[in-house]
Amino acid sequence: MAADRKYQQPYDLAYSPAHGYFVEFGRDRNPTKHHSLGKRSGSRLQRWLCCSAKVEENGGGGSDREFFITLKNHAVGLQRGSKVPAPIKYEAPKSPPPPIDVPQLPVEELQMKTDNFASSTLIGEGSYGRVYYATLDDGPALALKKLDVSPQSESDYEFLVRVSKVSKMRHENLTELLGYCLDGNIRVLAYEFAPMGSLHDILHGRKGVSGAQPGPPLTWMQRVKIAIEAAKGLEYLHETLQPPTTHKGIRSSNILLFHDFKAKIADFNPNNQSPDTAARLQSTKVLGTFGYHAPEYSMAGRLTQKSDVYSFGVVLLELLTGRKPVDPSMPRGQQSLVTWVGNFSFPFCHIQQMFSWRSFGWL
Repeated sequence: MAADRKYQQPYDLAYSPAHGYFVEFGRDRNPTKHHSLGKRSGSRLQRWLCCSAKVEENGGGGSDREFFITLKNHAVGLQRGSKVPAPIKYEAPKSPPPPIDVPQLPVEELQMKTDNFASSTLIGEGSYGRVYYATLDDGPALALKKLDVSPQSESDYEFLVRVSKVSKMRHENLTELLGYCLDGNIRVLAYEFAPMGSLHDILHGRKGVSGAQPGPPLTWMQRVKIAIEAAKGLEYLHETLQPPTTHKGIRSSNILLFHDFKAKIADFNPNNQSPDTAARLQSTKVLGTFGYHAPEYSMAGRLTQKSDVYSFGVVLLELLTGRKPVDPSMPRGQQSLVTWVGNFSFPFCHIQQMFSWRSFGWL
């Protein structure tokens, strides 16, 4: 029969249940006697498990159907619960990170200058880490951002790629990266120190400090200068830098003030641009700050360059009104700055109501 002729080779493959298992009929002493699925009597079946060099012999007996079911179950069981190790998935080694244009700082020096990152040197808390003040030997004052490390954090390789990218960003309205440290679980980014603090500190008092008072009132021209220079920094990230970068955290605490009220944007991460990375970060921490979120982020979790522009618009309202984006102490209907401003019609007399005359020093 045609079915018999199909299996008339002495070493026909009878069954291949899984990778690493080989099943074949042994050669009979009588070369004229061929084997088939219907003629197993007198044959010797050998089964090799290539990973453990285990050999089992079965001299026949039982139905072919029972044999193949048993063999299949055995293979599935080994795959699920066997001590035989599963095949290791090969991953191509990653290429070395791009060159970094800032020096690596020794962790011992950073620990010494911050008293092992003591609270007495803590000057702020940003996204994914705390910020400490330090002055290195024969160096400028630094703001050391010590990053939080968790199982969801970026790998050492991703961190170095991030440092490489940030070290090449050069703009007068972006805070400059001056060094970095990677030592085990310690990851530190060393930025230039802003002696006047952040815009949030000036308008509302130092962030995270109970009872902190706002700074001296800003004049109209000082506010205009801060707004224009912060806009230039955001324009660099969106338009000049290649590839363009979405900040995803524009707020008054990330606009730092230097001498003569020079404004620079801080706390940007060029590594969180891919959808996979953004989803991972979003699963562990909420990106941005409540009150600055664009509607599309609140509804769908999407952050784009338009989201940055929306958040920057909220910062402009802060500069204009002197109010926080969200202030639970305000009466109902006025707690959200954006909602409160949206309820105004815009003849000049109503616009005047939005100004914080005291914050301008006019009262």
